[in-house]
Amino acid sequence: MTIDRIKATGIELTDAIRDAVEKDLAALAPITARFGDGTSVDVEVGKTTNHHHKGEIFRAEMNLHIPGKTIRVEEVAEDLYAAIKEAARTLSREVVKEKERHD
Repeated sequence: MTIDRIKATGIELTDAIRDAVEKDLAALAPITARFGDGTSVDVEVGKTTNHHHKGEIFRAEMNLHIPGKTIRVEEVAEDLYAAIKEAARTLSREVVKEKERHD
């Protein structure tokens, strides 16, 4: 599995954010290996809006492209790293479901 793109919206894409995304998606590599080399993922992270009254809200969106299908997940949290981690977990669950459908 390759990471095609990591995009930040409304925030600066730092090395720490990039490392967090890569680390959390590394757990998906063994699961997506069944789908072959054509598997890739696009990631977008950022703030949802600038006008929340009680702190910032962050989102992480991941689009996993497997042959014949795209699996999209989006998670929102008050902490960017929590949103990234939860999106990776949700994506992992969805990939397992897709894998079971094809077995």
